[in-house]
Formats: sequence, C-alpha cells, structure tokens
Amino acid sequence: MSSIEHYGELIRQYTKNNYKACLREGAGALAHPFIVPGSVYANQLWDWDSWLTDLALHEIAGDEDISAYEKGCVLNFLDHINEDGKIPIVIEETYGALQKDFSLSKNSHKPCLAQHALFVCEQNGDFGWLRPRFEELVQFVEWYERTSLHESGLYFWQDDFAIGVDNDPGTFYRPERSSASIYLNCLMYRELKAMAKLCTAFGDTAKSSLYTDRAARLGDAIRDLCWDERDGFFYNVDVNLLPIDPSIHLHSGCPRHWSTLIQRIDVWTGFMPLWAGIATPEQAKRMLDRYLDERTFHSSFGIRSLSRLEKMYCIKKSGNPSCWLGPIWGVVNYMVFEGLCRYDYTEEARRLAEKTVTLYGRDIEACGEMHEYYDPDTGIGVNNQGFQSWNMLSYNMYRWLAIQK
Repeated sequence: MSSIEHYGELIRQYTKNNYKACLREGAGALAHPFIVPGSVYANQLWDWDSWLTDLALHEIAGDEDISAYEKGCVLNFLDHINEDGKIPIVIEETYGALQKDFSLSKNSHKPCLAQHALFVCEQNGDFGWLRPRFEELVQFVEWYERTSLHESGLYFWQDDFAIGVDNDPGTFYRPERSSASIYLNCLMYRELKAMAKLCTAFGDTAKSSLYTDRAARLGDAIRDLCWDERDGFFYNVDVNLLPIDPSIHLHSGCPRHWSTLIQRIDVWTGFMPLWAGIATPEQAKRMLDRYLDERTFHSSFGIRSLSRLEKMYCIKKSGNPSCWLGPIWGVVNYMVFEGLCRYDYTEEARRLAEKTVTLYGRDIEACGEMHEYYDPDTGIGVNNQGFQSWNMLSYNMYRWLAIQK
C-alpha cells in the first residue's frame, strides 16, 4: 500500500465514522433537518460552509439517503428570507437568524444558495421539492442585483461581516460597499449559471436566458476589470472612488476614465476564476505559473491562503475572524484543485490532491481528528482540532485519485 493509499484509507475510515455528526434534526428556528459544518459546532446552519460540507457528505454517504438534510439546508434558509429578498448568513436553532438587525450586519447569505439547491436537485434526481419555493430563491438573487451591483458590472460586499474569507485584506477593515471581491464575483457567476439551469428545469426559458446573459456580462466584467495582464492573475478591485465632478478645477483637465481600481494583493481567491470557469485558456496558463511559485502560494501542503510575500502574511491561531492570512485551508486546496481539473491541468491537480490527502491523513493519524487550518511550512494543525466541514472534501479528492489510476 502506498503512502497516499494509507492516508486516503485513514480519511475514508474517519469520514465514514464521523459524517453523521454533521446531521441535525429540525427544531426551533430550523424547522427542517440540516447540515452543520462539523460535530464541534452547535446547532447552527451556515451558508457556504453547509453547502461545501454537503458536497463531501453526499460522496461519503454513498447509498445512504441524506437528501432530507440536504434539502433542509436550502429550505431553512428560505424560511428566513425577509421582504427584500435578503437571507441571513447563519441561523441558530434557539435564537433564529443571528443577524437580527440587518442594518448592522449588511451582508446577506453568500451567493451559493442556488448552487446548493441545484446540486441537491441533480444529485437526487428530484426538482419537485424546490418548485414551491423557487420564487423565493429568485428574490434572493435579485437582492444582489438591486443592492450590490456596481455600475462597472461587478458585485460588491456591503461590509466586511462574515465574508467567508474572513480577513481577506481586500475587504477586511475596508470601507463599506467598496470591495468588488473576486471571490464574491466568482460565486455570483456560478450562482447565475445555477439559476439559469433551475429555470430551464422548471420550463421558464425566458428567465433562464436572462440569468445566462447576466452571467455572461459578469464574466466579461471579471476578465476586463479583475485580470491583471502585468502579473497574470485576478485581483479584488476597489469600487469606492470619488464621483467625477467637472466643476473641481484640480480634476477638470484630465478626470478619471476608470470605474474601478485594482488591488494587487495576492489572495488565494485570485485562483477562483479557474474554479468558476471564467478564465480564458491563455489566462489559465499564466495563472499556472503563479500557482507553482513557491515564493508566494505554493507549499508542500497545498495553497497558502495569502502569498507569503505580502506584508499581511501571518500564521496564527484565531477565530472571529479566523486567520486566512497564509494558513492552509482545506476549502482552498479543494477549489483550486477543481479549477485545475476544469482546465485539464491533470498532473498539477493530482499533486495537489496527493498533498491534501497526505495533510489530512497525517493529522488523523497523529491526532485522531482534523484541524480547521494548517501551517503551510510544517503541515501542523494551527487551530480548532475536531473541525470537519469542508475538510471532508479530502475524501472526494482521494476518490478522484483512485479513479485516475
């Protein structure tokens, strides 16, 4: 047995023995069965965490039917939609939507709810459960269109609350409504594509075309405004620029002709256009050079969440926010892996999958559990032993490796 097979089997056994700890029965504010990010969590439903955890659980569960929990994630969120179409990022069984004051916590559920719904529908061969609630999903996507779409064609965060990549310097501590995050826009691109597929499944070809067109325009805006030809990479951009006022003498001779200002900060999310399928083949080829650069992102255990050449690079134990300033996160490895596969960089995808399987297999062997994130130089867990969540996607990667043989 090779070392990869050894570590892969440890992951298989661990995930098979522990995945049910992520399943919860409906109660209180969460009326439907649902998925939590891991056994160390209370009865809380989180937006992109539960979606990505489900991608792993569906693979791990095999023939066991967990569809009620998968559907319940989506239905619970839709139960808490407000009149504007906004959905909370997290819901707790006892206290309901933790974002009670929407004026204080302005961000909504990240644009991955339609993607989660589509995944559940396609994997279980059942769209009927979603049909009665589909208009609420439409309202959710339209909330982003009304409130978070900049004139440039990019979407922006309302603030830096619970953005997922918690302390991404492109958004963290930045002014409100200023960050057109590449992460947000790639999620939105895939969300619009998912909405188009769902509309087609429900026989609404006109609305399907609408979402397809929106996705195409967004893809064009990302390639135009977030791609940096000099560096061969995608970046966040700042949309919080002063308005053009011809009456100001200082500016009148040569006013700005740009709508956004690129932020050349090397965050792992610059690889997400590979995951989303937005990058051109030529852009993908240049991004591969960035991926393989050991001075920046590349490490023996996967992808640093922030380039180690950045001034903000930091490996520390933290929560609220969690540290995304350099440590290895399982979701980062997985999404970059998916992007490499999409663009047929199979050998690079294989190596990243092997690194990920080795990282988690060694942790299970040493600690009996997995950690939330890891030191990129040593592979040692930094924080939150017992974290499961999207770490279980390492099982999906191990399964992919087995198929490649």
